[in-house]
Amino acid sequence: MTGKLVIIGTGPGNPDQMTPQALAAIGAGEQFFGYGPYLDRLELRPNQTRVASDNRQEIDRARAALDAASKGASVCVVSGGDPGVFAMAAAICEAVETGPETWRRLDIMVLPGVTAMLAVAARAGAPLGHDFCAISLSDNLKPWELIERRLRAVAQAGLVIALYNPISRARPWQLATAFKILREVLPVSTPVIFGRAVGRPDERFAVVPLGEADGQPADMATCVIIGSAETRIIARPGLDPLVYSPRGVEI
Repeated sequence: MTGKLVIIGTGPGNPDQMTPQALAAIGAGEQFFGYGPYLDRLELRPNQTRVASDNRQEIDRARAALDAASKGASVCVVSGGDPGVFAMAAAICEAVETGPETWRRLDIMVLPGVTAMLAVAARAGAPLGHDFCAISLSDNLKPWELIERRLRAVAQAGLVIALYNPISRARPWQLATAFKILREVLPVSTPVIFGRAVGRPDERFAVVPLGEADGQPADMATCVIIGSAETRIIARPGLDPLVYSPRGVEI
């Protein structure tokens, strides 16, 4: 007997930004696996079980969830944002690829969610209005040298860049280094957007030029969006500026 495994995202933290599809999956789930603070966002019934683990234990969490589903449970694996963007959907796939054959026969469903860069972009205006990319600055699963090469390549290609996992206690220097690399390619006037907990009561939001970006506070809950050379700022008296990337680019 096998159960079902659904991978959901809770969105950026505002309950209104969780999709109805994810809410329905939560209502139908029996066992919930995830990082503790993400599970805390759910309103579970007494007969629903939560299995919390540290945010750095993704593969162990994925294996435990797959094992529970293979024994017949209806399992919900919970991520913040969108589960397919630097989150648990990839960890589940990795575990299935290297795990027992029974896991490949499971009914596995990934439900999309609102990821951080979309919430931050919406708060700013439309900085992702043209071509863009997302890069994690964490070097836990890839070498820093590769991150540097990718930053230079996408800046030279003219892409707007969304940075995930920009800074942590273990690597407080990487965001400043990323800005230094980007200033080698981009004008110092390029807009940089800092968005933390967007849509929540503790939201922190700022738009600064690339030349001044080092002075802005950031942590692992912050998503940073760096514009391209074409990204523009529309000043509005008494209101936050609108930041957008035009839909067309002239060469």
